[in-house]
Amino acid sequence: MTRSGTTALTLSEEIRQRFDEFSRSQKDVGQYIVDHLEEAAFHTAEELARRANTSSSTVVRFAQALGFEGFPELQASARDEYRRGRENANGAAAEPAAPPLFPIDQTDFEAALAADHANMEETARRVDRDEVLASIDLISRSQRIVLCGTDQMAFFASYLRHLLMLLDLRAEVVASPSQEGLAKLGRVDEHTVLVGFSAGRPHPLVVRAMKLGRNRRAATIAIADATLSEVAKLADHKLYYSSNSPAYVRSHSALLGLVQALAYGVYALDESAYADRIKAFKLK
Repeated sequence: MTRSGTTALTLSEEIRQRFDEFSRSQKDVGQYIVDHLEEAAFHTAEELARRANTSSSTVVRFAQALGFEGFPELQASARDEYRRGRENANGAAAEPAAPPLFPIDQTDFEAALAADHANMEETARRVDRDEVLASIDLISRSQRIVLCGTDQMAFFASYLRHLLMLLDLRAEVVASPSQEGLAKLGRVDEHTVLVGFSAGRPHPLVVRAMKLGRNRRAATIAIADATLSEVAKLADHKLYYSSNSPAYVRSHSALLGLVQALAYGVYALDESAYADRIKAFKLK
């Protein structure tokens, strides 16, 4: 099979343009490549599949769906895009690289810490300031905040609720399709700010909540580790975090930092007033 389409598009641009054509599992691969181009350029198909939570055969089929003969040809395209991006970023004179955190023969423990460090840097580089400021403003002025996240994301939804409750902001968590959770979603209206949490392929409940929020004209914010995530597409505002990890679970260090920074941004709007609210909350 030979690749068709215009050669003027980069690999990332073509994936974005044709994203809706792919199967559900192929979308997992595509959105991971777009957000982690360096890994697609230098990892094996097996390693890329593991990080995208799919199979190596799906990675190969995805490459063929794009018109490549196989994964090596897709990887060559990824390397070319990555190389060009580096050249454009560095310009004529590249700055000296910072020394590595750990020796070249780093342990698994050190590799996990190094990945967390890289995730924080990647998140800081890619987060959109205007999106952050808009999200902070919406949360600070909202009459009601609904935080929707399942499984591991439920912890971060609950933690953000705790931070906002300290500021005396009304927030509720929907972590499962229980009767209570669905009742909370049923009360979503134009005065609600709905925040959806997603890692990898979004849970159907979170997608359903974001669609409901859009239909009821609620303000919606997506906190996701994939820019092409369905949750991000449905949201008014999108906050990206990087979750790459060599371990058997995704890294959540950047997500934790983002949640805390978001709450601090709300606090910083009126520190004196919020400080008094925190004191009053602790006295309850």
